[in-house]
Amino acid sequence: MFALVRTVALPMGMAISAAFGMAAPAVAQDFPTRAIEYIIPFNPGGESDVTARLQEPLLKEALGVDVNVRHQPGGGGAVAWSEFQSNAEADGHEIIGINLPHIVGQPIQRADAGYSTEGFDIITWFHFTPHVLIVPASSPFQTLDDLVSFATENPQAVTMGGSGTFSGNHLETLRFEELAEVDVTYIPFTGTGPLPAAILGGHVGSVMSNSTLGVQMGDQVRVLAVAADERLEVLPDVPTFKEQGYDIVGGTFRGVAAPKGTPADRVTMLADVFTEINETLGERQIPMGFQMTDIRGDDAVALLDRLKTQYGPYLEGN
Repeated sequence: MFALVRTVALPMGMAISAAFGMAAPAVAQDFPTRAIEYIIPFNPGGESDVTARLQEPLLKEALGVDVNVRHQPGGGGAVAWSEFQSNAEADGHEIIGINLPHIVGQPIQRADAGYSTEGFDIITWFHFTPHVLIVPASSPFQTLDDLVSFATENPQAVTMGGSGTFSGNHLETLRFEELAEVDVTYIPFTGTGPLPAAILGGHVGSVMSNSTLGVQMGDQVRVLAVAADERLEVLPDVPTFKEQGYDIVGGTFRGVAAPKGTPADRVTMLADVFTEINETLGERQIPMGFQMTDIRGDDAVALLDRLKTQYGPYLEGN
């Protein structure tokens, strides 16, 4: 069963400038010496992009150099991750957003994924969003039972959008299909960004996405279930899958990585900076549906192993 590794209630009282001031001497020695390239492997408008845009000015302040955020969508993240592992210089000046279970699921499922799960130096996993099942407010499905009943009688008639293939959204859809004994049609998009237009425009009848999308879209949609052990404070009226008879608890971890072989002291320094940034960003992102985390080092690697065990059966059967 999926369990959130650790949700850190970070202190909000420390001033960001003071926190960064403590790290400044280490930064000033020999790193960074030029702009940081921060690659987001998804479209603008999704959770990874929103977070990077909030992080960008704080990273610039902390590191004393420009931080260039650029997007490289495709393959549910695989296009960017493949190129990064092949070409990025392992000196800490190039970093990339990473997502779980995407970087576990894709290499297991695809022999030609183009990258390996272990081919990153993970800096930190900085937040988590539980999955939610969403339909438009105009949908005839008032409850999860309504959707399941229709899907049972009409195999493949329910379309369910999500970000990428063998990503968190896709794997949760596969798990839902198995436990509910239904067959839906999964429609992959290049990130979360295109999903609002897809569901409001009638291009899909439902989406398996993240808690942030349920919060963002408000009354335009109906959230039928959340994949958490307990109801979320930001979506208090939405029942969990478990309440409705389906043992589904899961979501998407987001973090940042450097190329394999990056000097360990630079990885640690960057992790410290991202942790301090989280102390400030939590004030804005928790009400948006994010759960702030600080998972690094051996714990970050252990999380990869845990999710391989969790999602392995769904990957091997598809």
